[in-house]
Amino acid sequence: MSHFSHIDAQGKPSMVDVSAKTMTERKAIAESRVWLPPNVLEVLKDKEIHTKKGPVFQTAIIAGIMAVKRCAELIPLCHPLPIQKCDVQIELEGHHAVVSCMVKTAGKTGVEMEALTGASIAALTIYDMCKAMSHDIKIEMTQLIHKSGGKRDFDRHG
Repeated sequence: MSHFSHIDAQGKPSMVDVSAKTMTERKAIAESRVWLPPNVLEVLKDKEIHTKKGPVFQTAIIAGIMAVKRCAELIPLCHPLPIQKCDVQIELEGHHAVVSCMVKTAGKTGVEMEALTGASIAALTIYDMCKAMSHDIKIEMTQLIHKSGGKRDFDRHG
């Protein structure tokens, strides 16, 4: 049976004890892919559109950054972390808006949950702001691309 880091010996949820860990620079990059139907893509082809709710991609970037900063409030067993850098980018690739969220801190625990949360919330914001044009928009994938600085580094492309 594999060991789940957030379950104690009695099988109850538990925050991981990071007190003995060494402070290191931590970095994580996550990505969400949002499939856009042709009518929405046509409007967004110049990389931005202003809706009644505001500019789609710029609003999604701000939402992603805000989500990173509030991750510990959203995911019960995440440690609150001092975020030192957060960069959210959105690029169009074919029928997809590709959200990339990079997070850095110096700490005793990683920032992959913060990066995944930022990418997810930015993708949800794109959906929210474009749903009046189509409900066929699909958030197809959110995944960790890279993490470094902890016990195990990870790089999906390397």
